[in-house]
Amino acid sequence: MNDLLVWLTGLPDHLLYGAIVLAAFAENVFPPLPADTVIALGAFVAARGNGTEFGVWSATMVGNIGGAMFMYWIGHRYGLPRLQQRFPTAFPADLAERFSEKFATQGILAVVVSRFLPAVRAVVPPVAGALGIGAWRALIAMSLASGAWYALVCVLAFRAGSNADALLAQIASQQRTIGIAAAIVLALGLGVWWWMRRRRAQ
Repeated sequence: MNDLLVWLTGLPDHLLYGAIVLAAFAENVFPPLPADTVIALGAFVAARGNGTEFGVWSATMVGNIGGAMFMYWIGHRYGLPRLQQRFPTAFPADLAERFSEKFATQGILAVVVSRFLPAVRAVVPPVAGALGIGAWRALIAMSLASGAWYALVCVLAFRAGSNADALLAQIASQQRTIGIAAAIVLALGLGVWWWMRRRRAQ
């Protein structure tokens, strides 16, 4: 982490913003990349230079939504069976059924909430494309989720003082809290849908 912080600190402003765009884009293509760490530290460095919260947030959104819609296009073009065949670990066999159920019952809300779940948020764009969720609907839903999350990251980074470790710990804590809340919302939504469906069947 210290090496990354030193590297980011040594970048001129335009390359710092470029690194943030690339990290936000790559997060959707290669989920193990610690994009949140890069973006948070980039915002941390920008806050102590000539950067602005809006500038960092905008760079993050350009990269994140660009990467998400690229993966949406991949899913739409190749479909879920080919994604499952090519990437069986990332797209297990029961994934289509689970996501189809969530998207069918909760629509855009399911896309928004799922993007807050760290374990599955990178899977949402290609699956949304593969399942035929409209491109504009998916774009709006993912923009709402990413915009809210990275706005929080930028605010925390610009108010973090001089302790980068404390910033990363705070972001990790916020991510866990939001992830738990998102999982509860999805579970409640599916529970209500199942109850209403059962009532109609009686």
